[in-house]
Amino acid sequence: MRGFVFAIVGLIALAASQAAGFEVEEERDFPSLADESAVLSILSTTDSTVFTPLILAYQQANPTVRVTYTVASTTEVYSALHEEKAAFDLAVSSAMDLQMKLANDGDALSHQSAMTSALPAWARWRDQLFGFSQEPVVLLVSQKALAGLNLPETRADLIALMRENPDRFRGRIGTYDPTRSGAGYLFATQDARQSDTFWRLSEVMGNLDTKLYTGTSDMIAGLLVGDIDMAYNALGSYAAASLAPGGDVQIIELQDFTHVLLRTALIPAQARDPDLGGGFLDFLLSNAGQTLLEQTAGLPRINEAALAAGSHLRPIRIDPGLLVFVDPLNRQRFLREWTAAVIQP
Repeated sequence: MRGFVFAIVGLIALAASQAAGFEVEEERDFPSLADESAVLSILSTTDSTVFTPLILAYQQANPTVRVTYTVASTTEVYSALHEEKAAFDLAVSSAMDLQMKLANDGDALSHQSAMTSALPAWARWRDQLFGFSQEPVVLLVSQKALAGLNLPETRADLIALMRENPDRFRGRIGTYDPTRSGAGYLFATQDARQSDTFWRLSEVMGNLDTKLYTGTSDMIAGLLVGDIDMAYNALGSYAAASLAPGGDVQIIELQDFTHVLLRTALIPAQARDPDLGGGFLDFLLSNAGQTLLEQTAGLPRINEAALAAGSHLRPIRIDPGLLVFVDPLNRQRFLREWTAAVIQP
């Protein structure tokens, strides 16, 4: 019964969780609509509530397929597939660099279809890694907290705003902790690649006792309860879906540049049923899947025209450049410099 499925929030398949060496945050089961003939297993960093409408729509067209949906952090997803060789049919993650490393290291299978071929070149790599949503990385501000001040339009504006009002913003800024968040590490390294302004911004934020988070949802919660006044490098899609239109918190796409994250999917090399994984991937990339994703979850579809309309929008391309900061030595060096700038005594 479908109602029974919706009543189960955060269902844990105990035996599977105990067997897994990686840390599972949530596991949800979607029984087949007809006599079961196959099981599609998805490992994802995206909450099940986001994918539920997609899975239910997919099952309408594939009624004999049961779907298990397992949620883990970006680093745990990477560990599960690269180190433990866990057998999932599809892997979805917001950490593009870690997904790129999986594909580059032979942990992904190739998949070709009309849907994947229709993707722009910057949204796929070697028929193994595919972008399915494009999400701006933004600045969130409390308009009440910044009353009387000009809202920043660029990073230079943001730096000036904080430097000129240190007492007002001390302990009132939030951002990702790249030492604990794969997405946060990706955003920070992409900032550093794009402009030296990142390091000046990091030092200013460090001087103001910036609060560190592991997810955009936590930053949004901090803004709503008044723990912080601004959140830097938050996911705009989560903010748009969570914040009431016309409310206090404003979403700002910085005009010097705004990174655009591509949430990606791949078929793991150890997939038990790669055809099922490929079938769901094609549905995800289809017009029906993209429309559902946009309308029910607020995740913008892959759209070259939308990017071209905003000169400040910079999609993070799916290419080997993502591997630069995944290198252990480069990662260690970057985090050491970031810690020195932000975690100040």
